[in-house]
Amino acid sequence: MGKFLRIAGLTDVGREREHNEDSFGLFPEFNFFVVADGMGGHKAGDVASQMAVAVVGEFFRDTEKEDITWPLPFDPNQSFAVNRLVTSVQLANNRIFMESSTSEEHQGMGTTFVGILTVDDHQTCHIAHVGDSRCYLLRDDQIELLTMDHSLVNDYLRAAPDLSSEQVAELPSNVITRALGMQDNVIVDVQSVIPKAGDVFLLCSDGLNGMLEDSEILETSLGQRDDLAKMAAALIEKANARGGEDNSTVVLVEVAEE
Repeated sequence: MGKFLRIAGLTDVGREREHNEDSFGLFPEFNFFVVADGMGGHKAGDVASQMAVAVVGEFFRDTEKEDITWPLPFDPNQSFAVNRLVTSVQLANNRIFMESSTSEEHQGMGTTFVGILTVDDHQTCHIAHVGDSRCYLLRDDQIELLTMDHSLVNDYLRAAPDLSSEQVAELPSNVITRALGMQDNVIVDVQSVIPKAGDVFLLCSDGLNGMLEDSEILETSLGQRDDLAKMAAALIEKANARGGEDNSTVVLVEVAEE
């Protein structure tokens, strides 16, 4: 029996922000789905996140053609799909960094990124991320965080894993240490997952997980298990009910079986 994808995506400004700096992209023709959370003053954050989504989509379209010149070095130790995914994100980083460096209006802008690409008739899922936008796996009524935030807190924990919860609580929780547009080069973390039928991959900006515990994300998701659009709406509604301190974006990708 073959697998197919069910998809939903939704973004919301939240309760406290004046404009939405999040963006998401659904590219079902490539089985490729992304979330970006922009940062920077004077609405530059939404420019950065929109650029990230547009550039990765454009690169996937361009690489459908066989005669394209690859813009960055190809890693022979990785598959074409992983190279395509990583290069699209690095290219987005380059474009955002260049715009940030040459435009006074967009100076200092950047964006997080998380994306999922399924290949081989959805037999494998490749997940790429930069920053603190997340990918969760909902499987068998459980939730698992697949990505690790590129944050100051996590950097401290890697360097000093014995820090107490009190010491961790004293660290600034909202400082990210990696994003698209911060430097001319960026390291993209990539992992691969073999999905089971019924798996739901949840991509989100930190406006969601900043308001809700992972257990609450799971509980809310299970309450709308049969309708991904309603699941996305319920998650954002709950984040807003908790205060909606930031923009919230959710993209859901279910690997279903015929």
